[in-house]
Amino acid sequence: MIMAENELLAFRECWKQELTHKIKEDSSSNVTGQTSREDSKLKRYFEDFGQNRSLLKIRHDAALQGRIKGGNEAVLSAGKPQKEDKPEYVSIAEGLLDGRTSPLLERMQEERSRRKRQYHSLTNACSTSLQQQPQRKINKGDKLVDQFIQDLNETNDIPFFDIELPYELALKIFQYLSRKELGRCAQVSKAWGVLAEDEVLWFKMCQKEGFHSSASVSDSPCWKSTLRDCRRSENAVRSNWKNRVGSISQLQYELGKVLCDVSSCCGYVVAGYTSGDVRLWDTLHWDSAASFLRPSPAMVDVTPRPHVSHVSVNDGVAAAAYDDGCVDVWSTETGQEPVHHFQVPGRVQTLSLSSDSPTLATAAGLDVRLDQPDDRGYWRTLCQATLPKPVGRLWSQVESMVLVPGSGGRRGDSGPLVALSAGETVYLLAPEYQEPRVLHTVYGHPVTCLDASASRAALGVKSSGWAMNDGGNKIQVYSLDTGQSEVSVGNAAGDFSCINLRDSPAHLLVCGNKDRRVRVFDLRSGSSVISLYAHHMGVTSVQADDWKIVSGGGEGLVCVWEMRMGAKLWEMHNRHPVRHVRFNASTLVTANIPDEKSPRGACITDDDLTAHRRHRGVICHYDFSEDSISQDHVLPICRSNYVESSGYNYNIGLAVPYDILSGSHPSH
Repeated sequence: MIMAENELLAFRECWKQELTHKIKEDSSSNVTGQTSREDSKLKRYFEDFGQNRSLLKIRHDAALQGRIKGGNEAVLSAGKPQKEDKPEYVSIAEGLLDGRTSPLLERMQEERSRRKRQYHSLTNACSTSLQQQPQRKINKGDKLVDQFIQDLNETNDIPFFDIELPYELALKIFQYLSRKELGRCAQVSKAWGVLAEDEVLWFKMCQKEGFHSSASVSDSPCWKSTLRDCRRSENAVRSNWKNRVGSISQLQYELGKVLCDVSSCCGYVVAGYTSGDVRLWDTLHWDSAASFLRPSPAMVDVTPRPHVSHVSVNDGVAAAAYDDGCVDVWSTETGQEPVHHFQVPGRVQTLSLSSDSPTLATAAGLDVRLDQPDDRGYWRTLCQATLPKPVGRLWSQVESMVLVPGSGGRRGDSGPLVALSAGETVYLLAPEYQEPRVLHTVYGHPVTCLDASASRAALGVKSSGWAMNDGGNKIQVYSLDTGQSEVSVGNAAGDFSCINLRDSPAHLLVCGNKDRRVRVFDLRSGSSVISLYAHHMGVTSVQADDWKIVSGGGEGLVCVWEMRMGAKLWEMHNRHPVRHVRFNASTLVTANIPDEKSPRGACITDDDLTAHRRHRGVICHYDFSEDSISQDHVLPICRSNYVESSGYNYNIGLAVPYDILSGSHPSH
């Protein structure tokens, strides 16, 4: 940019002082005779070219008419001192002013030529004004400063520095920058600051980091502030997780029956009991009016009602299977009456709901059935299949089953994909398959657990006999697209009891084993990332995210671990084995389900079959969000940190209602 007038005057004065100071230093450092000779040289060098009007006019006319450089130098040689008579700093300054060190020398020369031709018509007027001016001495330093300032201005006027990108193209480039890089770019100039503050950029960055994934650009007036608030809230929730600060609620069933199964998803928690009742909680709104789910009319008059064997829930529907083979499906939005009911021969061994679609899979024995509503909401059976009976076994059944998440969208109109295990074999079943396809089978090595993500299936394989010398029990990971084995991890002596591949971070797999350890594997390298001695009665359930692991054991402990350090943050204890663990960013749902479903009463001689509180099982809902913190009635010792030895064993830091504290606390 063009230098301001005040800055120009200050720059000239500064240069004059530097030149004068240098002359004085050179004069004082030399002997007297040498000083007089140098003074005479500098005096001759800085002689005013205006004293010789004819020579100055010749120089001016030659420069304006674009004469060749050699001829120009010949004309000027009479008034210039010899090269060896020039001080060193003057030669350097002239080199800078002549552009010998500039990479844009050619363009600068073209710009000078253009300006000289533009002012060619004013040559006579300039000559006349020079003749009319009184004779005065002009310092060579003044001419150097004027030339240097002119060159700086000309350099800034070159079109190369005035190129501007279209706003849309610049925005396209800026979208690849991170938050820190956008902040740095905003400090470059006003134009870049406008680009770095664009709402579309911060909206996309907010969605990229997992916040407001279903929002639109117009939903917030300032997405940069929204992202900052979301990150602050996320950091506060993470701190509450680590320090065990939040609220806890026990989802109790008042009729005193035993808990049979629990499932949770998207803020919904569904539980089935030995009384045949199914209850649904909406933890986001706590709508108690819709908590009880009524059975189908065909089961209302049945006495006694069969136990609930399996339950499952997602964002849209909840399902429950009973011991007599009946299956009910409810909508979580429209009401308490079942929207679908059917019965299968025999007892339902496993039941699974898709996490992203209302697709239900049930298995009784070796019979598998898939049900899904059509576009009008009417439920229909997509397919039914019977698995082949294993050779050499009198009886077999489906032991675990998983609906592959996102399989409907990934596979187009072909329908959902189901992975299920029976004995030593893992099958894949889809509506377009003529019969179930075998994904894995090894004779004599039964599958102990199974889980699947959108593109992979992981299964724990039990080793026995001679195979124990080959590293012990392993986890096999298969690609669902190709059906080929990708990696084999693990060398545990105990059986793998639970696997979580669906909710784990990318390229990671977390699993639990009966040898009391929780392990995390990196599927890219096939190596173990972390191994934790967690539960002395074996691991029954586990889940992990990018920084923590939550595990449940057969002894009733729920443990929260910091993954990077491999340290236990805190634990909670209940009487029965932990059969369900599910958490999201701010909430945790755990369920301790008894193994004994028909206990006696409080007294051994009592004929009342109503289960005592300690036999029923418990469902705990933890909320670590900063808005739900209320610790006014919690004792100070319960809020102490881990540094204080007196508060280590009592640091629950969880606010619970008074009626729960007065009864049976989950830590008892």
